[in-house]
Amino acid sequence: MNQYFERRYIIGGIFITLILILLGRLFYIQIIDDRYALSASKNVIRPDIINPARGTILDRNGKTLVTNELVYDVDVTPKEIKPFDTIEFCKLLGIDKAEFDKRLAKARKYSPNLQSPFEKQLSPQLYASLQERLSEFQGFRVVPHPIRSYPDSTAAQFLGYIGEVNDNTIAKSGGRYRLGDYIGISGVEKQYENVLRGQRGVTNWMVDSKGNQKGSYANGAYDTLAVPGEKLTSSLDIQLQKLGEKLMRNKAGSIVAIEPSTGEILAFVSTPSYDPNLLVGHDRSANYSRLNDNPYNPFQVRPIQAFYPPGSSFKPLDALIAIQEGLITPQTTYNCPGYYVAGNRRIPCFHGERHGLVNLSSAIAQSCNGYFDMVFEKLINRLGPKKTDSAFTAWRNKVAMFGLGGKLDLDLPGELAGLLPKASLYDKMYKYGGWRSSTIISLGIGQGELGATPLQLANIEATIANRGFFYRPHLIKAIGDKQIIRKEYTAKNFVGVDSEYFAPVIDGMQAVVDHGTAAASKIPGIIMCGKTGTAQVNGEDNSVFVAFAPRDNPKIAIAVIVENGGQGASWAAPIASFMVEKYLRDSITARPSGIDPERYINANLMPDINLYISQQKRRARLDSARRARVDSIKKAKAIQSASNKNKKPVVPNYLTAIKPKDDE
Repeated sequence: MNQYFERRYIIGGIFITLILILLGRLFYIQIIDDRYALSASKNVIRPDIINPARGTILDRNGKTLVTNELVYDVDVTPKEIKPFDTIEFCKLLGIDKAEFDKRLAKARKYSPNLQSPFEKQLSPQLYASLQERLSEFQGFRVVPHPIRSYPDSTAAQFLGYIGEVNDNTIAKSGGRYRLGDYIGISGVEKQYENVLRGQRGVTNWMVDSKGNQKGSYANGAYDTLAVPGEKLTSSLDIQLQKLGEKLMRNKAGSIVAIEPSTGEILAFVSTPSYDPNLLVGHDRSANYSRLNDNPYNPFQVRPIQAFYPPGSSFKPLDALIAIQEGLITPQTTYNCPGYYVAGNRRIPCFHGERHGLVNLSSAIAQSCNGYFDMVFEKLINRLGPKKTDSAFTAWRNKVAMFGLGGKLDLDLPGELAGLLPKASLYDKMYKYGGWRSSTIISLGIGQGELGATPLQLANIEATIANRGFFYRPHLIKAIGDKQIIRKEYTAKNFVGVDSEYFAPVIDGMQAVVDHGTAAASKIPGIIMCGKTGTAQVNGEDNSVFVAFAPRDNPKIAIAVIVENGGQGASWAAPIASFMVEKYLRDSITARPSGIDPERYINANLMPDINLYISQQKRRARLDSARRARVDSIKKAKAIQSASNKNKKPVVPNYLTAIKPKDDE
């Protein structure tokens, strides 16, 4: 019996203890801790999202390239909508009922309880008229939103553009993005999205059952401030950039200028271009479609995405490799009869000019094809005719050290590697051991299967200016208030040529401008070293010029390409000379030759749109034909191998049909 009473008291004590614990917890929740009260009242809380301003982008001197301006969006929370005059609402926004229903269905699908965009970027007039009547349309609210603004309407391909995030990006973002947010789509906006985007904030408001605002929720205890994105300081010189874009107006091509001592890019011009302000605002979608359908392809970032045969601008590079290998000296001569004999072919100099006896420097100055065909054959034949593959691969590896045939890892998305053929390509075309230096002689003067981006050509000039090394080109030099120089941008990249071998090559490049093919572009009082080039592509000549200045302690290296511009001296060299002087002196003086910037600014070299489309189709057909020929050679080789026959395969016509061009 005593045992029974003891158990009763023990059990009763346990129940009393549990009741006291529950009562204590309830007292804590209701009286001391307000978290649950706040949570219970969420049905009368309206969170307002605060969109952060994206970081501004500046030029190297602190001038604004991109900033923000405030516009207003209409957001909707479907669950809060009460009956209203939808026809009147549609009239205010300038949409029809079908479009209204479509947008509301999209918002409900996203979330009935969450705020999402309904109408973007109201005009000031529409914002004012809607704001006055907003109380009539419960569930809808006007939200301020910063958008991009481009004060100088310049550097579009460098800066890139932003656009709304898609469903896939939202799903993968882990809550970082929501419907209606913007994200970098191209250019610096995409490359530096993580630092530019900032962090959104939220303000919580108490509202009544009619949606009327009654004050701050919990005195702002759960509000968060929007954090604006970091500013970026670019390496661009906006004045130089604007001059480059003026000079290249109504032309297709590119200008890239680099500071040799740092690798910082001073100008990054891609034309045809567009006004970046077209891709913000209410008409963004229509403008984007129009630009995207433009056959001249203004969205192409030509400095890093277009390949061009370097033409004669390639000759100094080949000479440097040959000097380093001991195959030529500065005193090595060639007696030019107006052509060079390679195998059973004669390779003419430009217009068959007879340069007579030339050495390294004078061959560069006069752009003698024959001299550099000779140099190339020495490089490829050095191991004998049975080891052409090995010698070619060694040559290719040395060329690659200058940055050709591979990405330079520019801090911009979309960079392409260019074209630097491998021996295996020619093995497929002619079979192993079936080709010689004479077969690929056009490579020696920068043509054939070579394709360089303008960035790569400018980087080669920076390498020559530095006498044997380069810093990787880059576009951003500071994030926020801190100088951010990535480690790879401070490392010297040596190209395997000793510094003492550069003097004779630079002598020749100086002579090009002083009294050679680019003499008309000589800048009074500034020693500019350069090389003209004229590369033929499918019957069209591209005007090419590369240079650096001044000769001693160079401050700028530059590459200019004008598509369909003819000889390098005609268009590319004058444009480069104006850019160089503008950067070094901040002015452009009169030239003894009489060339004037206005002529180049006002000239229109763009082909007729129908002709341009025809050219693109012809090039596409040629590329297709080339691939077909390679495929046919592969099949023929497989058949030969299977039958153990040693037939000599047919040589593709497109290689032997390329007519070497040069400059004047």
